[in-house]
Amino acid sequence: MRHPAESPNALPASEPNAGTALPSIHVANVASASSSTLAWRSAVAVFLTFAFAYFLSALVRAVTATLAPTLAQEFALQARDLGLLAGGYFLGFAAMQLPLGRWLDRHGPRKVSLGFLGVAVLGCLVFSQATGFAGLLAGRVLCGAGVSACLMAPLTGYRRWLEPTAQMRANSWMLMTGSLGMVASTLPVQWALPLVGWRPLFWALAGLIALAMLLIALRVPAWRAALPVQGTAGGDAVGDTVGDVASPAGYRMVWRHPYFQRLAPLAFCVYGGMVAMQTLWAGPWMQQVAGYTPLQAATGLFWINVSMLCTFWSWGMLSPWLLRRGWDANRLMLWGLPLSLLVLLCTVLAGPRAGGAAWALFCMASSFVSLSQPALALAFVPALAGRALSAFNLVIFAGVFVVQWGIGLAVDAFAALGWGTAASFQAAMAVYLACNVAAYAWFVLQPRRHNAKQTAHP
Repeated sequence: MRHPAESPNALPASEPNAGTALPSIHVANVASASSSTLAWRSAVAVFLTFAFAYFLSALVRAVTATLAPTLAQEFALQARDLGLLAGGYFLGFAAMQLPLGRWLDRHGPRKVSLGFLGVAVLGCLVFSQATGFAGLLAGRVLCGAGVSACLMAPLTGYRRWLEPTAQMRANSWMLMTGSLGMVASTLPVQWALPLVGWRPLFWALAGLIALAMLLIALRVPAWRAALPVQGTAGGDAVGDTVGDVASPAGYRMVWRHPYFQRLAPLAFCVYGGMVAMQTLWAGPWMQQVAGYTPLQAATGLFWINVSMLCTFWSWGMLSPWLLRRGWDANRLMLWGLPLSLLVLLCTVLAGPRAGGAAWALFCMASSFVSLSQPALALAFVPALAGRALSAFNLVIFAGVFVVQWGIGLAVDAFAALGWGTAASFQAAMAVYLACNVAAYAWFVLQPRRHNAKQTAHP
């Protein structure tokens, strides 16, 4: 395996003609990356351990859509309250991304995951004991903060532990396990509600997250400190951190990287919106626009998430094959994302005739944007991978929060103008569609020299 500084998978931190010059970085000890690669059996064990934790985090994230009718009735919540409640999870999630990236680069996935998942256990318990909207919101914020490392921690580890093509596959299959968690949050939760109620569900989730913590402590390897990274702006190498070239958090090289800037609007609008629909607004649309019963809506969410599970499994199988034939992440997003725009336009125009199948098709078509995460990781040296991925995840989940709450505000605003329920939802989704078109246009119009360099071979 080539050292990242020499591999065609990695972009230098400084790129000519990309606007503002970026500080150059140097990584010592060329052999370190290859020596960190895990054996096959160890890699599988680590993947399954992290996949279990991510399964639970996705279940916690998506369960709001299934519980929305129950919570709205019990606590007299309006659309904007549901949007804020679902968005509160992502607010807590996004708030932790910048410190998370630095801690991952310094301390590694095992230590960071254990600390964060303890907060998730607390969040589940707080939510289960809530007596009003404030308690629900506090629990969701804690849950979001607590599971915020469940994807970034393994992806940071994979950047060092796996070969580049294996990283693409592992990324897609991690997202597949997330879709499995979302599947578990639909019909299984709907069936369990009449039997045990929603509060004991969160007690069980707290126990399962504690089990995931035990598995991580036993299975995930210790983190070897990354070798010094120095910047030419006067920063000294400090252990496994980037020298303080531009800011105490060491994020300037990430924020100013042209490839990061090219992908950011897609991450905010398209990726964030896909998650927002999957975890909240597809359910209310099916009930309030398409006329589904709560059980029918839960069934629709179930099949939406099954379709995403199959989609991410397919991406994991096909990505290396497509890459060998010249279809890298950038080319796939360029040609694939217009499908999601077309499907969303048809859904808006169809209104009550668009149900679960339309939203499943939208999420599947939007999944092209998920290829941006491993592509971005390969654009940075391993010592910056945690910060690059966490900064990108911050953009994604800031988008989730804005889209979830924004659509709720828009629906209420159009309803206040005298529009019907279906028309209010259609208008809100039309505004979201316009944002997606603008984000895609930004991606297309940026110079191609901003692409990350990718290869089919390590």
